[in-house]
Amino acid sequence: MSEISNDQQDSGEAAGQADEAVHILLVEDDPALRLVMCNLLESHDYHVQEADSKDSAEAVLDSDPDIAVIIVDLGLPPSPHTTSEGLATIRRIGEKLYPAKIVVLTGQDEESSALAAIKEGAFDFLSKPSSSEVILNAVQRAVLFYGNERTLSREQGLTKLQLNARVEDGLKAVREDAEERLVRQVLKDTEFNVYQSAARLGVKRESIYYFLKKFGIKREDG
Repeated sequence: MSEISNDQQDSGEAAGQADEAVHILLVEDDPALRLVMCNLLESHDYHVQEADSKDSAEAVLDSDPDIAVIIVDLGLPPSPHTTSEGLATIRRIGEKLYPAKIVVLTGQDEESSALAAIKEGAFDFLSKPSSSEVILNAVQRAVLFYGNERTLSREQGLTKLQLNARVEDGLKAVREDAEERLVRQVLKDTEFNVYQSAARLGVKRESIYYFLKKFGIKREDG
């Protein structure tokens, strides 16, 4: 239970608000942690399915084509104290071309584990322990990318929002590139409406102005 702090559980409440509940698969072998995370996500109107291994995760994905986000613990049986099975799970998800975005949970050698997961196709990573706010924000980012990819797939035949940053440049570069692309996409979708963009991203309006300055984004860029 101590893996997730209970602070700020009300933050990011817009993440789960939608006409239909977003489907999430939680792959975690610790029953106590799985229960806490399920309760957190369901309290924000996400539809959560559970798995505790690579095989059970694959079974859920085969039966539910609407899974948008997969949260994967890297320490899974039969090797819960290494990252091998978690990475194998991510690799399998990629091989079977499931469209869901993968958010990794890692508590072991964070930097190298997260980079390895991103190389296998993970979208984002979370450290153990993580606050409720951090978890919800990560899921919201993944949901937004998932939705944008589906839109691009329908309209332009594109299947992935590719990152420009090289994994070899480190996690900061990869994360910032993903962050910039997401902010630009949301601003474009809202026709540069700062208030609506802030609501979609679950941040304050001041944060949008920070992103505009940080990434040099101008209205005419859209």
